[in-house]
Amino acid sequence: MSENNPKPDQNDNLDDLNRPFFSAVLTPYRSLGPNGFLVLMGCVGLVSFIAGVVLLSIGAWPIFGFFGLDIALLWYAFRRNYQSAKAYEEVVVSRAGLSIRKVGPGNRYREFQFNPVWVRLSVERVEDEGVVRISLTSRGETVDLGNFLNPEDRTSFAAAIANALSLAKAGGPATIGTGSSPS
Repeated sequence: MSENNPKPDQNDNLDDLNRPFFSAVLTPYRSLGPNGFLVLMGCVGLVSFIAGVVLLSIGAWPIFGFFGLDIALLWYAFRRNYQSAKAYEEVVVSRAGLSIRKVGPGNRYREFQFNPVWVRLSVERVEDEGVVRISLTSRGETVDLGNFLNPEDRTSFAAAIANALSLAKAGGPATIGTGSSPS
């Protein structure tokens, strides 16, 4: 075609189809941060040491070692908890696809790809708790989302993913697709 009338680039439409309009990273909530952990372990260690010294002074010396074992087990349990807190889920929705990436402790991950037109969102609610389960099903494959979220966050995410899926099924947001407004 001529310079004044260029041939439209077919890749522009593909870019619009694959451009995400919804993206979320779900992470587990941990109320005790690193500083709180140090304070807690310091307090537990101090109380255990004082109790151990008192028991040691009255002749119950074997108990002193068990206090140390208790602290070691508590530290190990918290370390395992912090390792599981590194898990997260990424959810990305575009007009052409729904991508879910679940990353677990140790950076193990699983990826799922769905067509947003064919995916079915399932939200289970309990009257007193709110949303207790969010799952996506397509072609016999079911993926649970946000199992580690609290009910309020799960409710908020369920509304957001439902909105994103309905937008994808409708062809995407109005800003994606055409580069100009209709005349």
